[in-house]
Amino acid sequence: MAEVRMELTRRTRSTVLALTGTLDLRSHARVRDGLLKAATEAPDGLIADVSELGFAGDAQLSVFALVAMRLSDWPGIPFALVSGQPDREKMLRRLPVARYARVHPDVAAAERGFGEPVRRRAVREFPRAETTGALAREFVTEVCGAWGFPELVGDALVIVTELVENTLRHTSSRPEVRIDLRRGICTIAVADDDPRPAELHERQTTTEPGLGLKLVAQFARAWGCSGSWTGGKVVWATLRVSQDIRGITTARSGEQPRFP
Repeated sequence: MAEVRMELTRRTRSTVLALTGTLDLRSHARVRDGLLKAATEAPDGLIADVSELGFAGDAQLSVFALVAMRLSDWPGIPFALVSGQPDREKMLRRLPVARYARVHPDVAAAERGFGEPVRRRAVREFPRAETTGALAREFVTEVCGAWGFPELVGDALVIVTELVENTLRHTSSRPEVRIDLRRGICTIAVADDDPRPAELHERQTTTEPGLGLKLVAQFARAWGCSGSWTGGKVVWATLRVSQDIRGITTARSGEQPRFP
């Protein structure tokens, strides 16, 4: 059977992963991992274009339901399928996968189905320096205050300190801090260029730097490590806020973030 090939395209309102080949037991894990990695670079929504993908049985389509459920936890973005053909669209809509991921005829329709963005986002890359931890904490404090959620600051500072220190200690990367606020969930994430999965260790002594996994797990609603499409990883932790968010803001490396 043909190997599944994946092509990533970034658009203004979405990131599209086009899949070609045959989805079967051998390619199931690769498709799952490819979609999850693409999601780390999809701030507004992820679309799986399956118009050229063959299925070795309807059961293999469960991979898309699994991805949709994983993305609802993090990064909390909408996920949709593009059929490309009317007959395939009708077939997909009749299957259980349609309960987890919306099915559309084309990419434009999928983007319209996402509706208006309801996400706020601020991103900043920091240098490798003695002051990096303090700068990251200032950034988190500034964003939480500007977005009107100062109650998040204490927990968010615990998380960003540990994640940034782990990046500096275990990789040679410049840590990129990402703060997202979507549907009542705030995510504090740190991206780096090292593909090795993060292992957050407990402190062995009170003088050892880093707060350890125990405190991160205690303060966070959920946390995890996801590989990125570019070959590195994103380590993230989520916090629940008291109200939903409307609107979107994006600030990238080298820019001053705007906080509406």
